[in-house]
Amino acid sequence: MKTEIQNKLNQLALKKSIPFCYGCYKDAPTGKCLSCGSDDLMKKISGIGCEYGTEWIVQHILETEFTPVDTEAAFEDSIRDCYPEETQVGWMTFDTVTLMKSQDPISWKIACGEWESMEEDEGNLLSFDNGATYYHAHQFDELLSDDH
Repeated sequence: MKTEIQNKLNQLALKKSIPFCYGCYKDAPTGKCLSCGSDDLMKKISGIGCEYGTEWIVQHILETEFTPVDTEAAFEDSIRDCYPEETQVGWMTFDTVTLMKSQDPISWKIACGEWESMEEDEGNLLSFDNGATYYHAHQFDELLSDDH
């Protein structure tokens, strides 16, 4: 599924950009510069910039059209679904998640990382930058539809 989404993002990047001859500093919508004849062209998005390749355009699309997941908050929600909201220790009552985080922050970070990996393996979360940023897979449903 991730490969299919990546391919669609690359196609979208091509649709959103215009071939651009940096040497002549002119648009080359035919794929060849009409001034110098070069086919070694950059991709340009008006108002954003120009560069070789489409990776930067895909990154721009992700940043402007999709909402990254706050994995820390999503993990907390997952834990709150699994454990009681409050934990009683002696006569004191604590918020369970706050107690877990404060008593063993290293274990909490490890568990959060394992949860991220599991969610990615199950196809619920997607990352296009090796786990620096995650997106909910369902955000890409429209992108994968035939209408887009």
